[in-house]
This record gives sequence, C-alpha cells and structure tokens, in this order.
Amino acid sequence: MGPIHENKPHVVCVPAPPQGHLNPMLKLAKILHSKGFFVTFVNTEFNNQRLLRSQGSDALRDFPLFHFETIPDGLPPPENPDVSQDTPSLFKSLYEHGLGPFKSVLAKVSALYSPVTCIVADFCMGFTRLAADELGIPEVLLWTAGPGSLICYDHFPDLIQNGLMPLKDKSYLANGYMYTVVDCVPTMPGIHLKDIPSFVRMLNPGDEFVVEFMHRELERAKTLSGVIFNTFDELERDVLDVLSLKLPFCCGIGPLHLLESNIVNRSLDSVKSNLWKEEPKCLEWLDTKESCSVIYVNFGSITVMTNEQLVEFCWGLAKSNQSFLWIIRPDLVIGDSAVLPPEFLVETSGRGLLASWCSQEQVLNHPSIGGFLTHSGWNSTIESVSSGVPMICWPFFADQQTNCWLSCNKWRIGMEIDSNVKSDEVCKMVIELMMNGEIRGNEMRKNAIEWKNKAEKACKPFGSSMVNLEKNLIQLLQTSSK
Repeated sequence: MGPIHENKPHVVCVPAPPQGHLNPMLKLAKILHSKGFFVTFVNTEFNNQRLLRSQGSDALRDFPLFHFETIPDGLPPPENPDVSQDTPSLFKSLYEHGLGPFKSVLAKVSALYSPVTCIVADFCMGFTRLAADELGIPEVLLWTAGPGSLICYDHFPDLIQNGLMPLKDKSYLANGYMYTVVDCVPTMPGIHLKDIPSFVRMLNPGDEFVVEFMHRELERAKTLSGVIFNTFDELERDVLDVLSLKLPFCCGIGPLHLLESNIVNRSLDSVKSNLWKEEPKCLEWLDTKESCSVIYVNFGSITVMTNEQLVEFCWGLAKSNQSFLWIIRPDLVIGDSAVLPPEFLVETSGRGLLASWCSQEQVLNHPSIGGFLTHSGWNSTIESVSSGVPMICWPFFADQQTNCWLSCNKWRIGMEIDSNVKSDEVCKMVIELMMNGEIRGNEMRKNAIEWKNKAEKACKPFGSSMVNLEKNLIQLLQTSSK
C-alpha cells in the first residue's frame, strides 16, 4: 500500500506512560484530529495491553485519520499487569531504549500513510527530539503536570547551590525545616520547601535521577519549537509569563477536557485512556444523592499510603457524617491490598460508596458532588477547577505539593491536610468544606465557581485557550521546519 492522506499534516503523539500523562495527550491528539491532522498515537506495549483489558478488545482499532502504534518500554513485565510501573525506572528505561523503536515507528507510518510532518511529545519523552532533528520537523512538548512546578524544577539548582536541598536525612521532614520560606521562585511568594516538587529532597531511590533528568529535559526544551500546558491564561498568566522568558514559545491550551468537549468529533468518543476499568455504578449512586452532598475521594493512579494512613482517612470520613464516593485502587496501600476496617463499613453503610475506578470528569461534574479530597495531581486539580469543586489536598509527590500550594494560597479553592494524616483533621476539614454556613467552605466554593466560569470561557470561541490552539499551536505544527 502506498502513502495516503498526503494532503493532511501528520502528527505523531507520544505520551509518557503514567495515567496522568496519558490522559491529556490523548485529549490533545483527538483535538488535533478534529482540526484536520492525521494522528499516529504511540503507546507503550505495556499500556496497550492494559487499555485493551480496561476498554475492550476493540478500543484501539484504527479510526479514519487516527492510528495507534506501540513501542516497548524496556522494563521487565511486573508480576501484576494492572499495577502502575515505577515512574523513575520507566522514564530512565525509555530515555535509554526508546529512540530505536520510535524511529522504526516513524519510518513505518511515513511509508504506510504519509510522511510525518510534526511531533507532539510528552516533556519527559526526551528521546523523541533526536528523531525530530533527523527528520527536520517541528516538535512541540506537552507538559502534563502543573505549570507552576516547572518553574520550581528550573530552580532546583538554586536550592542545591544554596544548601537548602537535598535533605540530610528524614528527620528534616518532622523538625520544622520544611517550613523554611523559599524566596527564589517567581510568582510564588511565601512558598515553603515542603511545597517544592518532592524529588529535590533526594530521600527516595530514583530521586537523584529525576532531578538530573528534569534539568536535562528543561535545557533541551529551551531549544525546541515550543511547550504547551494544560491550563488557561486567566488561571496562570503570571506563571506562563515567567516560563515564556525561559522557553522559545509557550502557551496554555486548557483545560483540555473542556476543549475536547467543544471541538472533538463524536466519532472518537470510544477512544479512551483509563488504564483501569470504570465502574458505572458510581454515577448511578450519585444520581440518588442531593445537590452538593457528597465528597469525592480519589488519590489518583500512583499515590500510595500506609495501612495506618488508610485507617485515618476511613475514620475521618466516618466521623464527618458526610456522604462520600471513595475510589480505592487495588494497589493503593504500600505492599498490601487495601483492607478497610469492618466497623468502618458498618458505620458508613448507606452513605458511602467504594469503587476501584471511575470516570472522574463525569463524577466531578455531577451536581451531587460538593467537594474533592485529592492528591493534587494536575489532571485532578484542573478538572476540579473547571468543575467548580473546592478541594481538600493531600499531596504525595512530584508536582502535587506545588499544585496544592497554588490551590490553597493563590486560587483559594483548597485546604491542605498534613502529610501525617489524622482522622480528626480529616473530619474537621470535610465538615468545614461540605456544611453550609461554614465561612471558609463557602468562600472556597464561591471562588471555585468563579474559576469554573473563567475556564469555560477560555475554551469557547475567542477564548484564550481556543485562540492559543488555533493561532499558536496549529501554526507551529504546520511549520515545515524549525
């Protein structure tokens, strides 16, 4: 078969494998498809198999002008094929082994369909840049984490040079040191060491690699066509302005799920990215609840906790007397399956629903949801912002600490639970957030609704994100050479 679709620009989209990276890249790919691009979407073989199990054997079939390919991730298969892989190990393996298989994919799809004209890659998929250079085509990076965290990563060398990091030992996490104010991060006055992305602490295996990796990728990003963010100007204009001084071009084109709903052809509705099977009972149960009466609890796809922390959250929710929907992954508890106290299940029977996964966008937009207890991952944060749902934040790692700080201190739509979680604190915050008449909770809800309205406006015709998509990103990708 000779090349086809030669009249269409051909974009190859390369997500990083973790769930939080995969979701926004697939949304962007569908948006570009709706704007006239032929799309090749490149999953890892491991994720490809997970998606087939979670979404069905027909989920990754080719659609008109939308094609799927795979590359190996270079890691040995885990014992449990439905558990998230270790992120630092995954990024290191792809960086070292990804280029050859990726170049083979580019050659294959160029011959089979049409020459590849541009690449959109996750910021962490650095091997793609060598391939773009060889082909002489533009490459744009998608930063899927919180944009504010990228400024923090850029200042990691300052923290290390000034002797603030890395931590000497874990005792520094509990002696008040982490509340040291950092004055070198633009747009974030008053931010503390505890609010900086956690890798710079260098306390866990893989942290040192991530610090070096992010420095290298940041320096390379400064030489490419541009970087795009899943945010909108009104929310983070100051952050984007600072980043524009570092990068050749950057802009916000989010929230991507709102752009997707406004732009994407319904023929791609069946193309989804959840690596776990969604449970439809969640929405059915929410339909039986009153407006703003349920707190949604979900710690994302990677966060893990101890069994003791799980129990504290259990009894905090139980003592609050609020209805809750709690998503509990099978691998949520470190080294064990999540086992909830039988007394907790009895205490909360009828007002709590437990599930293993759900369609989060639909849940957050459900009228019964009044609050979100979250790990502050960026997808969860921006989806909560655009749904008008205030948050209780328990950040775990990476950009989550910074997203939490922004939610609580700049946008004023969140409040933070101490990392050493206690049930009484959980109970107090849930009541404060959910009960009418609580001043702080009502203020957060009012602010959240204002941000929701601004997010929706940004994604409508002539809105900032829509203009950035049409006037900036698409023009960048259609440039014949860098």
